[in-house]
Amino acid sequence: MVLVVGGAGYIGSHVNKLLNKRGYQSVIYDNLVYGHKESVKWGEFVLGDLCDIQQIRLVFQKYNIDAVMHFAGYAYVGESVEDPQKYYINNLINTLNLLKVMREFKCKYFIFSSTCATYGVPDYIPIDENHPQSPINPYGNSKMMVEKVLSDYSSAYGLNYVSLRYFNAAGADHDAEIGESHNPETHLIPLVLDVAAGRKESVKIFGTDYNTTDGSAIRDYIHVMDLADAHILSLEYLKRGGKSNAFNLGNGNGYSVFDVVNTAIEISGKKIKTIICDRRNGDPEKLVGDATKAKKILKWEPKFYDIQNIIESAWVWHNTKKY
Repeated sequence: MVLVVGGAGYIGSHVNKLLNKRGYQSVIYDNLVYGHKESVKWGEFVLGDLCDIQQIRLVFQKYNIDAVMHFAGYAYVGESVEDPQKYYINNLINTLNLLKVMREFKCKYFIFSSTCATYGVPDYIPIDENHPQSPINPYGNSKMMVEKVLSDYSSAYGLNYVSLRYFNAAGADHDAEIGESHNPETHLIPLVLDVAAGRKESVKIFGTDYNTTDGSAIRDYIHVMDLADAHILSLEYLKRGGKSNAFNLGNGNGYSVFDVVNTAIEISGKKIKTIICDRRNGDPEKLVGDATKAKKILKWEPKFYDIQNIIESAWVWHNTKKY
């Protein structure tokens, strides 16, 4: 049985759906601070917090957990700068609680939701796993610290782990049963689609003077169902005896902010008002990942790598979303 921690959140809920579709049994452990109970349509749900170590133990006592997938991290970069303590307690200390209980119950398989933010400002593009990890904010620091903890736990205690460094997760379940819904929302695609759907008047574009084809920043968008697939492939890799490892998850294609806006206009058939603003401090011009290693070792192949498909699935969800 797989314990999906943070399984009521955006990425966790999509992984949970695919786990169950592929025949796995799951238990979802979530405090619903940012997650949605409505997204837990598969597996068993336990309301709980990683700060409560006894509550984690009760889950392991009740269910035969042989693997953990960990998505319960705070992920607002700006907030992490303003309140780093919140991020170090939740993302680092609470993860140590989870790992402690895993050791007690001899649970050896761990899939960690990491981030390309551990790399900081890129020295080169595309970014591969050999790129130096130099985070520029507490969010990235907290994720990198967990990666270092996992490496030490693997050496000392025999933990088998995979750290997955996502680039920009986007899109939604193609059945539109679940999708992206954050409060506050900071991701570009849902913000753009909120304007198309009439929920917001405009979307801000931060910087149009970058050295790119249209002047706006470029990002690597990866469909959330392709991310979900990579998590299950990672677990299967470990169960086959694969060594602990870290992998980038991106599709290797960079799309500009204007690419996203124009594609959303085309798909929705709606006008989307944009407001041009100055660049934000710390925003790199271009972030594109190299996922060659995941493709080679995990046999992972993104199926929904086109920005058209990503935004189409998000638009269907946006028009039907129930939470």
